[in-house]
Amino acid sequence: MLTKDLLRVSRAGGGYHPQFAGREHRPLAAKALGTYQGHVGERRADLEAALTDLEREAEDFKLVRGFAKLLEREAAFETRAGVDPERARREAFAAGEAVGAVTETERTTALSRAADALGTDPDTVEAALYADREDRQVLASFDARWSPDDLIDQYDLSLAQTALFDATEVRVRTSDPTALVSAVKRLRLMYEVLRREDGSREVVVTGPTRLFRSTRRYGTRFARLLRTLAKAPEWRLTAAIDDRGTERELHLSDDDPVRVPDAEPVTDVSYDSGVEADFAARFQSLDLDWDLVREPEPLAAGSRVMIPDFAFEYEHAEFRVFFEIMGFWTPEYVEKKLSQMDAVDDVELLVAVDESLGVGEAIEARDHRAVPYSGTVRIKDARDALRRYEDDLVAESAAALPDELRPEDDVVTLAELAERHGVGEAAVEGQAFPDHERVGRTLVRPAVLDDLGEEIAAGMSLSEVEGVLDERGIDDASATLSRLGYRVEWEGLSAGTVREREE
Repeated sequence: MLTKDLLRVSRAGGGYHPQFAGREHRPLAAKALGTYQGHVGERRADLEAALTDLEREAEDFKLVRGFAKLLEREAAFETRAGVDPERARREAFAAGEAVGAVTETERTTALSRAADALGTDPDTVEAALYADREDRQVLASFDARWSPDDLIDQYDLSLAQTALFDATEVRVRTSDPTALVSAVKRLRLMYEVLRREDGSREVVVTGPTRLFRSTRRYGTRFARLLRTLAKAPEWRLTAAIDDRGTERELHLSDDDPVRVPDAEPVTDVSYDSGVEADFAARFQSLDLDWDLVREPEPLAAGSRVMIPDFAFEYEHAEFRVFFEIMGFWTPEYVEKKLSQMDAVDDVELLVAVDESLGVGEAIEARDHRAVPYSGTVRIKDARDALRRYEDDLVAESAAALPDELRPEDDVVTLAELAERHGVGEAAVEGQAFPDHERVGRTLVRPAVLDDLGEEIAAGMSLSEVEGVLDERGIDDASATLSRLGYRVEWEGLSAGTVREREE
């Protein structure tokens, strides 16, 4: 997928039409590839300057940026310095403070003192001071799996996937429905299969914008479905798109240039062990405020690097906890891992430890939290360990909110209110809402509840009540009826009648 700011669509005629790249853009794709290939060994800033020049030449700068977004995934950047940049800054700033580095001579003296402390020369210290800044990192390698034609194919596929991220619903017909349904299940999407009058089947998939929570995770899985669909010989897709509040219709089919490139990017996550795969599958099936990232960026561990198995990223703040699973290794390998942990500074690290290794206390002595396991890592144990961080994060978010929240809406869910303030639901739950009454997970003005009390009466069918509530923007019928003094008398599994609640 591309980022939404790189989405190129036409809204002509009220539709929603992705602006695909064609073979006429092959020279531009080749130039983008060549720009990366020609800047191996050079700084990121020089690469970005060259890409900016290419944007000026192109008819649409977003197309160049889209190509570059895909190609950057094939690029590896690294910090190159004779000494660790953080140590260089620490020693140089300390020396500068001691000598009062104002003049050029004093600056040279400070760099010399820092070099002596680091066992190197002043030029090496000066070069290392800001070598870890992103623009000064070096393009270490670029291993493109795509030819210019493949890059165009990948761009068109990614563009269509990005357009589908804002879908509320997608209806699909395909010549290979078995593969499609299998992919839907594997991606854990919400769907139903309809039988058409002509005997064919139509798969209807609920889009990410229909959800209140976890739309980013669901949306990513949802968009990946197109990769399976595009492999079928014949297929047609109709999507309802929520285009910033305006509903538009997107049509795609095998007539469009949506292809899966021959050099297909790796999308299936691989795991080092069944323990990791099992944990990831079970954790990702939960609706938590943490995203699980497989093999995040390496951590500096002295002269080596440590690549944790996972990172937990908190959805409502820039905060992450790294997660390593230790098990079924030789004593020498365990000792190596422990020594790496000694060298890792200023990170939060959880370590799941096979109880048979007997190193839980050694890990906790290194100021990291140990989660013991046998056979499989219990989700509850990992969740409990994360909750300690989450409690502090929620408290910080709540402290930053006003003491009283007064949304202008007559009706608003806690999830919507939390999203507006950029916090999790837990942060707003304990706040005061002077103008609203909390009904389940929804805030409702008392006047609205009074009106509903007059419109809803005992004897109405549940479907009638739900229609009344839907007009008010309330989807929690159970909590609302309870607040108004009613209950539902069920008649079978599908019908219900509203009755007065007995005290």
